Amino acid sequence: MSHSYILDTDTVYFYLKNKESVVEKLKEVIKKENSIGITIITHYEILSGLKFKYSEKYLKSYLNFSQEIHIYPLSEKSIEASSDLYASLRKKGNALDDIDLLIAGIAIETKHILVTGNTSHFKRIKGLKIENWNQ
Repeated sequence: MSHSYILDTDTVYFYLKNKESVVEKLKEVIKKENSIGITIITHYEILSGLKFKYSEKYLKSYLNFSQEIHIYPLSEKSIEASSDLYASLRKKGNALDDIDLLIAGIAIETKHILVTGNTSHFKRIKGLKIENWNQ
């Protein structure tokens, strides 16, 4: 069975740093012809972090990696999903930061599994499928 995955920022960092569990799982899902991507939000977070740290080695690796995957944009539907999540969680007194909500909104709108090590935050979002490859 084929799946579609969106990698969260932490998962991309683990991949760039050659974390064995993440690298092996990524190879496995690519071999099975699964779809892999990131959100435009993650793209921003990775680029800004690497440029701030002057990390040319990782920046070059990331730019090569990002050309091989799909980068999912914000859309009206994903913004709508994110704002619904914000309102729902805030009413319960269980708010998340806007970055996580935007990433989750894109994953929900595109019906992708979000791959993250930040399961404690994302498991609060109803309807969001998550996996943790950093184990």
